[in-house]
Amino acid sequence: MRLHLIPTRHPRARRWLSGGRSVVAVAVAGVLAGVMAPVTASAAPGPGGPPVPALAWHRCANGFECAAARVPLDYRHPRGATISLLVFRHRATDPARRLGSLFVNGGGPSAQYRNVTGGYTSIPAALRARYDIIGFDPRGFGASTPVHCFPTMAAEMRFLSALPPGFPVGARQIASWDRTWAAFDTRCAHHVPASLLAHDSTADVARDMDLLRQAVGAKMLNYYGLSSATAVGAIYANLFPAHVGRMVLDGNLDPVAYTTNDHTHGLPMFLRDREDQASAATLRAFLDLCGKAPATACAFTAGTPAATRAKFTALLRRVRAHPVPFPGSNQPCGFACVVESVPLTQVSSWPGHGGAAPTGAHLLEQLWAETAAHTGAAAALPVASASARPAWPAVAAASAGHPASYTGAEQSFAVTCSDGPNPRHAAAYTAAARLAYDRSGPTGGLWAWSTEACADWPATQDRYTGPWNRRTAHPILLLGITGDPDTPYWDSIALAHDLARARLLTIDGYGHTEFANPSTCATNDLVRYLLTGALPPKGTICQQNGTPFG
Repeated sequence: MRLHLIPTRHPRARRWLSGGRSVVAVAVAGVLAGVMAPVTASAAPGPGGPPVPALAWHRCANGFECAAARVPLDYRHPRGATISLLVFRHRATDPARRLGSLFVNGGGPSAQYRNVTGGYTSIPAALRARYDIIGFDPRGFGASTPVHCFPTMAAEMRFLSALPPGFPVGARQIASWDRTWAAFDTRCAHHVPASLLAHDSTADVARDMDLLRQAVGAKMLNYYGLSSATAVGAIYANLFPAHVGRMVLDGNLDPVAYTTNDHTHGLPMFLRDREDQASAATLRAFLDLCGKAPATACAFTAGTPAATRAKFTALLRRVRAHPVPFPGSNQPCGFACVVESVPLTQVSSWPGHGGAAPTGAHLLEQLWAETAAHTGAAAALPVASASARPAWPAVAAASAGHPASYTGAEQSFAVTCSDGPNPRHAAAYTAAARLAYDRSGPTGGLWAWSTEACADWPATQDRYTGPWNRRTAHPILLLGITGDPDTPYWDSIALAHDLARARLLTIDGYGHTEFANPSTCATNDLVRYLLTGALPPKGTICQQNGTPFG
């Protein structure tokens, strides 16, 4: 079993979607009140490094304990101003055989409390038995000292309602996109302490994690990070190589492309990483596999891969000219909506809905039928089942954060805009979108526009840019899926090359991270490594458990 989650580092954030219930116990209220305290000066500054936080644990939710940790705002002044972090843990269920603590982070970047507490029972039982499972809301997020530009989430949603859905298409929408994000950045500059924005990078999170490692009494850091959290792991491994224990990184970032311009002439960070091209390859695979499948397996099939790709192109052309209602709602669905409706990140498994790929194909067929009804064009295939479709993950994710905390988009931007360079002029994103469309087709817009908030972001750059090859105390296990649309497989290859001691385990399949697209073969190797330290043989390739439309 796996957590029913969709990890991503996309700033517009389909965040981890937990299958668990809402989990905020009354007992945790006092702890959260302390954690969400603003930046403060430490009571007794002195020489030396930062003091190790003292954690006063309290029961909170689902068998977890919570605590507040004070950490330095600026690690260059380790005994100066501090901020608070929400830390939570579930003790090992077999304490007599306990191995230690395992820190987990599902990426986003996002708050982690609800994800981990709500999905805890889906973590492999062998790991829950032998490890204390520990997580924390990173600085700037959730119930830790937060970045927030609006008084409430409702106020932020009203402000962002001016944005075109998904990403902008056409000059009018681009102008609206530019104006809205420029105004958003101005508001953040006025409402968020500059000192917090200046120290809200992934490197700061890695430093926080080392203090928390010491706070829980661990000599070495054992860590399981997904998606953007692989950057936390890679940076930690190079800042604190002597303390790296057993570390698993799943769905990896190329740290050089992520943190530097390299030779890409100032492209937005996700285009530097060619994530648009990876998404395009996964989209083509989705349509090709659909075209080979019968209509009972893929409702959108046109009988052959080429015909199915042509049908998708025709659907995009139709909705760009005449948007149609999204099934089950009155919201218009145009070009960007259709592109974002293809389930690229979790194509092999979507528990409870018959599989992500068939469900996504069903939705596309419904939209195809809607365009036929609105334009008078004949549908290529009969409409698939008219049964009501569940809420689409990208929509449901808006309410997936910790219900007692603020989860605005600026929390992700504060990290992303600090971690790596992005163009500082809005016009550069229009040019980048043209480049992305030329080389990747419709998926280019998903990535070209996603960091425009960085154009006027009021952050001081506080990033880690290497070296990446410091020798760690123990080797690191990397997991990479060959058809990952968000963190391309070539990123995992690059990270395996960059790190001094790493072993890449390849999963042949589709989707973003093995965790969300499971392979029993890979899971067995992962669990064995975390329990014993034994790495899979070099060159190991595992098969995914399921295939789209299989």
